[in-house]
Amino acid sequence: MIKIERAEEPEILKTKGKQARKALCTSYEQGKTEFSKEDFNDNIYAHPSVKKALFSMQNGKCCFCEIKTKQPQHPDKGDVEHFRPKNGYQQDKDDDLHKPGYYWLAYKWTNLLWSCATCNRSYKKNLFPLQNPTARAKNHSDDITSEIPLLINPCEQNPKDYIKFNRSFIYALDDNPYGKATIELLSLNREDLEEARRAKLKTFKQQLVLIKAAATYTDDYDLQKASREAQQMIQEMALPQAEYSAMIKAALSKTLQ
Repeated sequence: MIKIERAEEPEILKTKGKQARKALCTSYEQGKTEFSKEDFNDNIYAHPSVKKALFSMQNGKCCFCEIKTKQPQHPDKGDVEHFRPKNGYQQDKDDDLHKPGYYWLAYKWTNLLWSCATCNRSYKKNLFPLQNPTARAKNHSDDITSEIPLLINPCEQNPKDYIKFNRSFIYALDDNPYGKATIELLSLNREDLEEARRAKLKTFKQQLVLIKAAATYTDDYDLQKASREAQQMIQEMALPQAEYSAMIKAALSKTLQ
């Protein structure tokens, strides 16, 4: 995970999204306490303009695992993720689904992120654990600022303050509860993900070998050229738009110590 800077809110959320939110809140006030998928309009919160804004804001990467997703027109490869789940919530994996969810945030720009389908549909789902579950906001009149989510929000927190790398393995810094919950909930050390990170790290290390060799054999023209190319590749691997850039930056930091 890397820190994400929130982009400007798409116009459709300011207009149709605001109207849809008002309708949901009115329904709740009139006695409706359970909302289903049909109560939410994905033509608003998942409008192409919203997808485009999120995709661009996150450099096409999943907000959780940093995998590169395809373009927004391929929804099987990327989802509009509700940080606070709109339909219902669970404190943990063994908990029942509680309703209503955060229905009033279904069209809230600050509650939307871009996620790969695997993180969103297979792991995050409706999970939203709080440090103190009794402080949970149950409706649009409750004070949501009383909540302390255990799941890291990369738009509001810097993941590097909570999550560190041991090579390709992710762990919680000082065993903090936010890093632990985020890693476990999203299964950020799942086999396929760690395998992909290991492959990326191997490429990184290969470039370091070239650079170190060039520092020894300074008269070798071909090696010096390869070294420059390796340095450029490492710089690109550490850019925010690159897959697993958090891991590469951590590895690069260790080589400079």
